[in-house]
Amino acid sequence: MDEFNLHMTGDIHAITAANNLLAAAIDTKAKRFARLDIDPESITWRRVMDVNDRFLRKISIGEGPDEKGMVRETGFDISVASEIMAVLALTTSLSDMRERLGKMVVGNSRAGEPVTADDLGVGGALTVLMKDAINPTLMQTLEGTPVLVHAGPFANIAHGNSSVVADKIALKLVGPGGFVVTEAGFGADIGTEKFMNIKCRYSGLTPQCAIIVATIRALKMHGGGPDVVAGKPLDRAYTTENVALVEAGCINLARHVANTKAYGVNVVVAVNMFSTDTEAELNAVRDAALAAGAFDAVVCTHHAHGGKGAVDLGLAVQRACENVNQPLKFLYPLDIGIKDKIEAIAKSYGASGVEYSELAEKQIEMYTKQGFSGLPICMAKTQYSFSHNAASKGAPSGFMLPIRDVRASIGAGFIYPLVGTMSTMPGLPTRPCFYEIDLDTATGKVIGLS
Repeated sequence: MDEFNLHMTGDIHAITAANNLLAAAIDTKAKRFARLDIDPESITWRRVMDVNDRFLRKISIGEGPDEKGMVRETGFDISVASEIMAVLALTTSLSDMRERLGKMVVGNSRAGEPVTADDLGVGGALTVLMKDAINPTLMQTLEGTPVLVHAGPFANIAHGNSSVVADKIALKLVGPGGFVVTEAGFGADIGTEKFMNIKCRYSGLTPQCAIIVATIRALKMHGGGPDVVAGKPLDRAYTTENVALVEAGCINLARHVANTKAYGVNVVVAVNMFSTDTEAELNAVRDAALAAGAFDAVVCTHHAHGGKGAVDLGLAVQRACENVNQPLKFLYPLDIGIKDKIEAIAKSYGASGVEYSELAEKQIEMYTKQGFSGLPICMAKTQYSFSHNAASKGAPSGFMLPIRDVRASIGAGFIYPLVGTMSTMPGLPTRPCFYEIDLDTATGKVIGLS
């Protein structure tokens, strides 16, 4: 497990190397390659690193004596927010990956034309760095179930789904009667929406069933329970019976069910049971899920009992897959404008409208002029609420969704608006997990990652 977490997850080392090679090429070409006439202020490509470092969110570069006149403001993102990670997750082959990497737009010329990685002559080198990363890692669960681990696009910023390549390999291996479970990131408002409208469009694959995972504790929080703070003991409200609080929070689950069903797939709710959950609370969630239109709702104890604790869930999923009777539906067509797509997604959140900053308006106009308006939308927003406000729990409605900026991942194949205060570089918490991590020098085993 420690090797998996330290070195294998998402091929992050390759992503970081490729991303920063492109960043270096941009600054070198901007200084010495007049043909492209890159406008330094238009450069959107940022360097990345696989560390939460809030102090790198805004920096200046080019301060060295040999780079006279080339100082500009930029910043670092977390590695998984790199467009190259999104390309890896959405690609279907080496040739497709080569094309996508080459098409990545890093900025504009002073004439307003997009400048790509291939314009800089670096697309081939990026592909060489990524040639092994395109292969998924085969692992297994403690019970011997095969698992393909591949890619890790930042679910807030990119589409947050496991890779198309891994899904297609898995489907081939299980055969016509087999089942493949693939992850779709944060909730129906981010993970499912992006899975359906972006990943399914590019892969051509259609899911038969969507599993929504819920817990009594999370639903109590959405029902108005006390704040949950990492590192602090849970309030008693979360560990003692309070059916009314659970029922109040089920409004959040109901919207997730309704939003997911709208795509034409059956929904099974998996209630991950904690030892403090009561039968009355579990029944309240099951009743609410079925009333919202779920195909089934099943209590699961796999965290305590392994696969044995999820047999009922497996059977429910099998039944749901055997009873699909409608085609996949998308939330919006691709041939409408960027704003129309953004507003369709905002409406699914419960928003009454969208507010665009002056910068966002300018970016939308530019991307439309450059011919990119036919791409799907990848909203960058908090996972803690349907709205832009992380503290707004339950199922908020009637709010205005603020879009502060709009960026483009042309190689990956989407436009991504930044909602509210969403950051592309997380910061460390007050007590980071590195306090608990060490190495047993006698045995060579890692301590603190279990």
